[in-house]
Amino acid sequence: MSKVAIIMGSTSDLPVMQDAIDVLKEFTIDVEVDIVSAHRTPEKLFDFGKNAHKRGISVIIAGAGGAAHLPGMVASLSPLPVIGVPVKSSNSIDGWDSVLSILQMPGGVPVATVALNGAKNAGILAAQIIGASDKEVLNKIIAYKESLKKTVEEGAEKVRSKQ
Repeated sequence: MSKVAIIMGSTSDLPVMQDAIDVLKEFTIDVEVDIVSAHRTPEKLFDFGKNAHKRGISVIIAGAGGAAHLPGMVASLSPLPVIGVPVKSSNSIDGWDSVLSILQMPGGVPVATVALNGAKNAGILAAQIIGASDKEVLNKIIAYKESLKKTVEEGAEKVRSKQ
């Protein structure tokens, strides 16, 4: 079974990253969660990045605020797809520092980047990556997308009925 690793720079990122955890659990995808600081625990970062694929991880979601080096550093070390979640932190410049740090990766070190605090989309994207080779997960993604469509159609009906 595929597994997604969700890492973040500090516990203060967990309220944002919880959305990715929740959506992956909704799709019944195994999740491993840890704190890996690019600046405070570089040895742990290197070990994680070099060995995640050996532990059955299929996709890495890395959330980081401020300088936001975690997603890029992990991507430089790992052969796995990395999804970066820029987190608006207490020392952030409206989150733009995080967005740009994760988004502006050099050629050869890709990081898929979602919106500021967009951990839910990171979880969905990780599930879609896994779903490309796992029919069960793919079917759950299809059902999820249908539920989004149904929610919009129900909302539209309510709006029209009040006219």
